[in-house]
Amino acid sequence: MKVYTKTGDTGTTALFGGTRVPKHHIRIESYGTVDELNSHIGLIRDQEINPLYKTVLIEVQDRLFTVGAILATPPEKETLKNGQPRLQNLGIVESDIEFLENEIDRMEDALPQMTHFVLPGGHTTVSYCHIARCVCRRAERLAVHLHEMEPTDERVIKYLNRLSDYIFVLARKLSSDLHADEVQWIPRK
Repeated sequence: MKVYTKTGDTGTTALFGGTRVPKHHIRIESYGTVDELNSHIGLIRDQEINPLYKTVLIEVQDRLFTVGAILATPPEKETLKNGQPRLQNLGIVESDIEFLENEIDRMEDALPQMTHFVLPGGHTTVSYCHIARCVCRRAERLAVHLHEMEPTDERVIKYLNRLSDYIFVLARKLSSDLHADEVQWIPRK
């Protein structure tokens, strides 16, 4: 199988189920941003960090492939002609969201209470987390926009929202672990 198909040479691409849409379609933007996020998560995972975080990030990357598949499937193509779901055994479930919440709680228990806004930076790995958090928020905004146009599984939006929280807390935890200077922003009076 060749990598290039030439089917996108005119500026369109196929969704799951075969529907062709422009490459700038909100659905493409949504799952493309999730793919970008997955790449940033991989960059964080490639850093010298606690193996536990790497294990969590692998799970997150797996879930992001599922999120991408859900976003790449238009509502009218969710069910196959035989009545079976197109994405059998794929989905975001409440336990995926609870997994992130548990990881957030575990890290927050080891961190001091946050009293100020945090400026991104202090260590390259921490900065990668903040970039991933911003990309995650963009993916969430695009998924919300898509959901307003064509209903999608609301758990995808909830997962992306919780994931951005997880990445933020991971940045704080890594800052602590790496003894980086967590720069806090104090508003001017």
